[in-house]
Amino acid sequence: MHGVLVLAGPTASGKTDLAIALAERFDAEIVGADSRQVYRDMPIGTAAPAPEQLNCAPHHLIGFLDPHERYSAARFVRDATTAIEAIHARGKRAIVCGGTGFYLRALAGDVELSPVYGTELRERLAREQRLHGAAFLAEWLHALDPERAAAIAPSDPYRLTRALEIALAARVATPAEDTSPLPTLRARGIPFRKLYLDIDAAELERRIIRRTDTMLAAGFVEEAERVGVSAVAANAVGYRDALAYRDGHTTLAELRTLLARNTRQYAKRQRTWFRSEPDLVRIGSQEPDAWSEIAREIPGWA
Repeated sequence: MHGVLVLAGPTASGKTDLAIALAERFDAEIVGADSRQVYRDMPIGTAAPAPEQLNCAPHHLIGFLDPHERYSAARFVRDATTAIEAIHARGKRAIVCGGTGFYLRALAGDVELSPVYGTELRERLAREQRLHGAAFLAEWLHALDPERAAAIAPSDPYRLTRALEIALAARVATPAEDTSPLPTLRARGIPFRKLYLDIDAAELERRIIRRTDTMLAAGFVEEAERVGVSAVAANAVGYRDALAYRDGHTTLAELRTLLARNTRQYAKRQRTWFRSEPDLVRIGSQEPDAWSEIAREIPGWA
């Protein structure tokens, strides 16, 4: 069985180019792991692979979803494992590449997920937490699932909210919903290595500025107009800023500053997330040769 190479890193770090180089070298196909690149008609703002890049290696889970449709980590796990198993059935290797850390952690099987997705439920629980506090959530969870409640500190709102979401989602699931266990890599017995492109901070800053200018020159504002403010995907970095500029609330120079700043902040959050990622191997070089040595340690990649 071929193992899976999981390639993570912050936005603008060069993951896409590196993944393509490795795909060409190892006869692999690429599975995207980006919560916004899944949407159609948003290639500029999400920095989705360009057509010429898509022609270099087969890509999956890129630009297949309407921007008004909701997506989830649970659905990503199912879609990604389906893609990976199809790639392996063709005798190819699979590279999972993206910067959405929660998706990658869920795919590996390193985080507990409810197979039922409920954005409305999550928003409701967030409101309850803001209004009533963690103690209220703890009491609610204890009434629904005493065993799980006993394992979570009453002062931990994140874990309480997550546990409540799972408990409540299970109660409201309909027969049409897929509530079977998620097919993570661990659950499927698929070996994998998680590798992280650890780019220098100064170089990352230069890349962010360059990406910002490229986005604006390529028609990002017009893309934001087409997506619209009501789309689920419009909460991706920069889209609301672009619409504010269109409406005359900022200048072009201010928009450029906002886009760079927000992208920088997003990259910082990604780097913080991946510092706590289990079993992650960090590689400073962007050269495919440095990655190839480690990739050959994955089962079926030698």
